[in-house]
Amino acid sequence: MKNQPAQSLQPLIGGILTALILLIAFNAFVIINPGQAGVLSILGKARDGALLEGIHFKPPLISAVDVYDVTVQKFEVPAQSSTKDLQDLSASFAINFRLDPIQVVDIRREQGTLQNVVSKVIAPQTQESFKIAAARRTVEEAITKRSELKEDFDNALNDRLEKYGIIVLDTSVVDLAFSPEFAKAVEDKQIAEQRAQRAVYVAQEASQQAQAEINRAKGKAEAQRLLAETLKAQGGELVLQKEAIEAWREGGARMPNVLVMGGESPGVPFLFNLKDVQGSVMQ
Repeated sequence: MKNQPAQSLQPLIGGILTALILLIAFNAFVIINPGQAGVLSILGKARDGALLEGIHFKPPLISAVDVYDVTVQKFEVPAQSSTKDLQDLSASFAINFRLDPIQVVDIRREQGTLQNVVSKVIAPQTQESFKIAAARRTVEEAITKRSELKEDFDNALNDRLEKYGIIVLDTSVVDLAFSPEFAKAVEDKQIAEQRAQRAVYVAQEASQQAQAEINRAKGKAEAQRLLAETLKAQGGELVLQKEAIEAWREGGARMPNVLVMGGESPGVPFLFNLKDVQGSVMQ
C-alpha cells in the first residue's frame, strides 16, 4: 500500500523529465538565417568566432546568442564643417553600409548593438570625414567641385570605418547648405555677372551696327565708282537715261514722254515732257 503513491508519481516525474530534456535539447541549438550573423556568449562572455548562416550548437541554460543583421543598412547622418576660407558648410549624407560578418564578435564586444554602432561610430566618423574633405577647398570649390568633395569624403570615411568592421557601400549628399552671408554673396556675384554679360552684348551689338553702316557706305561708294566708270565708257549716256527714268518711277510721278536731245556725245541726257514743250509753243 505504501508503494502505491510512489508508483503513481513515477509517470508524472517521467513526463517532467522528458519535457526538461526536450526543452534543453531545443535550447541547445540556434538557427542563423541568411543575412544574419550571431555571437555566442557563455556566462556573459562573448566567444571567438562568428556564427554564420546555418544551425549551431550552444550550451543550454548558460549561453545566449546575439544576432546581427548584416544586410545593407541605410542611415542619414548630418555633418558640419568649415572650408579652407573659413566659411560655414553643412551637409546631410545618406550612408549605405553593412556589418562585416566576420567581425561581429568584435562589434559585440566594443559597440554592442547596431544602434550603438550608428550613434557611437558612424555619426562621429562621418563628421570627422566631412571636416577633412571640406577643409581642403574653399566654399566656392565645394560647389563647383562637388564630386571631388564627395570623393575625398568617401575615402576618409572608408578608412575610418573599416577598422570597426563596417563596410561602406555607397554615400550620397542629400543636402549641402551654406551660411546666409555666402548665399547673399553668390547672389550678388550672379547679378554682377549678368549685368557684365548684358554690357558686352550691347557693345557687340553697337559694333555690329557700326560695321554694317561701314559696309553699306563702302557698297554705295563702290556702286558710285562703277557707275562713274560706266558713264565714261561708250554708251554711258544710255545708262544715265535709264537712271533718270527709274528715279521718276520710284518717286511715284507719272512717266513723262521723254525726248533726248544733244550732240553725238552728250555729257548729260536732256529729258523733258513733250506736253510741256507743246504747251509753251502754242502760247
